[in-house]
Amino acid sequence: MAHILALMLLWARIDRKETVMFTEPVQTTRMDESTALKAMWRARKEVFVDLLGWDLPVLAGEFEIDQFDDPFAYYLVLLATNGDHRASTRLLPTDRAHLLGDLYSHLCTGAPPRGPSIREITRFCLDRHQRSSERRHARNRLVTALVHHALDNAITAYTGVAEVSWFEKIRQFGWQCEALGPPVRHGSSWLTALHILIEPETPAKLQMGGIYEPEGLTLAVTAMGAGR
Repeated sequence: MAHILALMLLWARIDRKETVMFTEPVQTTRMDESTALKAMWRARKEVFVDLLGWDLPVLAGEFEIDQFDDPFAYYLVLLATNGDHRASTRLLPTDRAHLLGDLYSHLCTGAPPRGPSIREITRFCLDRHQRSSERRHARNRLVTALVHHALDNAITAYTGVAEVSWFEKIRQFGWQCEALGPPVRHGSSWLTALHILIEPETPAKLQMGGIYEPEGLTLAVTAMGAGR
């Protein structure tokens, strides 16, 4: 009941007309914050609930929102020129409640990495309504945005939880990505906890791996509240 109430209060907050700064390589613009967030949550529902069949809460039958979409959550959202969602991810501070530390710590051989300069990547979402080439471009743009966001905000590392097949792709991007423990079976999937080191050389490493794409989509950077 408390979780449902929290989601209702959250929805009441984002349904107000608010603004968020969007950045592009050349220009900066403004857009209604709720538009970007709703597009992201709608896409998350279509991917994680409808396509992958994850058992996750769905608000109003349309939006995938959970207990970690709180005032401390931070989002990177890639939008097409018409405002359609293309890709997004949620970043959680690791010095408070987060997925790896609170729900999946058993995936780590030691203690999960925590600290003010470490963020957890969650809900890495590529929109379903794209051709394969568009999805690849959106993925590369979002990975590039993650690296620049880290370098601009004194973030030294990312952690996360991924299926083994996805982890094997992530570690080939060019950055320094390592498993924090052996794969563990979770239902029908095998999961791995991962750690990504972010350093000044990371953009060049992504470029060598054919992943670095700093242009092409509008990037929205937004947070749910002032708890950051």
